[in-house]
Amino acid sequence: MINQFGIIGCGMIARFHARAIKDTGGELATCYDHIPQAAENIAKEFGCKACESLDVLLADPNVKIVTIGTPSGAHAEAAIAAARAGKHVIVEKPLEITLERCDAIIDACDKAGVTLSTIFPSRFHDSSVKIKNAITANRFGRLTMGDAIVKWYRTQGYYDSGAWRGTWELDGGGALMNQAIHSVDLLTWLMGPIVEIRAQAALLAHERIAVEDTAVATVQFANGALGVIEATTAAYPGYLKRVEIHGEAGSAVLEEEDIVKWDFAESIPDDAAIREAMTNRLSGGGGAADPAAIGHHGHARQFADVIDAINSGRKPLIDGQEGRRSVEIILAIYKAAETGQAVQLPLTTDPELTVRTAGMIKRE
Repeated sequence: MINQFGIIGCGMIARFHARAIKDTGGELATCYDHIPQAAENIAKEFGCKACESLDVLLADPNVKIVTIGTPSGAHAEAAIAAARAGKHVIVEKPLEITLERCDAIIDACDKAGVTLSTIFPSRFHDSSVKIKNAITANRFGRLTMGDAIVKWYRTQGYYDSGAWRGTWELDGGGALMNQAIHSVDLLTWLMGPIVEIRAQAALLAHERIAVEDTAVATVQFANGALGVIEATTAAYPGYLKRVEIHGEAGSAVLEEEDIVKWDFAESIPDDAAIREAMTNRLSGGGGAADPAAIGHHGHARQFADVIDAINSGRKPLIDGQEGRRSVEIILAIYKAAETGQAVQLPLTTDPELTVRTAGMIKRE
């Protein structure tokens, strides 16, 4: 069985990856970070070896799968190097911050014949799967609205804690690209592709960052349904993220991992059990005010899926193309906010993003 891991990038998210590896029965062999002390800390905490360079980690025959948790705009270099070294690749969200860099990762993994997966653990929560199954069974009837609402709070100290945070070059954006991307992915997984976006974005409550801390987009899905994506890190004290799915015959509301609304015109015997079982499932605060408060159980389920995909020769449930999709949507939101015009999807190329709406800063 292939389940031997190396971790590239030893910041906060590396601990989620290490715990998920342990929970799947995998073996964490090595880790690497360009800051040696960060790698030493992970090695000491999780009982693996800290490598002095990326080349040393990738040359280790004991490493079969690498997880990448570097700053978002530095995913491509590590992922492409890992693929060329014959390692399977798991990339923390977002896959990358431009479509060109996403495509470069996908192409490198395809050419090397290695598995690629993008981390979106919310899809693996039981409550998310229940809603997806109900959509597939047509319990909602025609879908009419789908909303993703992420009203979180981050202090100024959060942005000041890392030079890459709040930059276009390495963070790739703000509340949308860093925080709300999980909900964007979940919304389009449930509702289907988005074909048109209108948006506004602004920097309203933070200093010394170049990206948005507040954004609102209205979207049209390919099936004709409409929806709203709201994202902010400036809503004190921060509330649990919500995804709402509505149709002519039913509605469901997901609040973090809880299903808080489950209403259908035609009931089935399982409905009462679902209402009872799918509440009070929260792990920590869901990241609403503290990014470290997010549970790692979704990561563990996704890692287990990737391990099974590698060993059985199938595609993982969330591959590179699936990871690319949410990046494309968010880049389209930025473009719509910048121009004040509707943006059609799919995008043919990376949008040229040069200036933002009120309070936003240039991206060269």
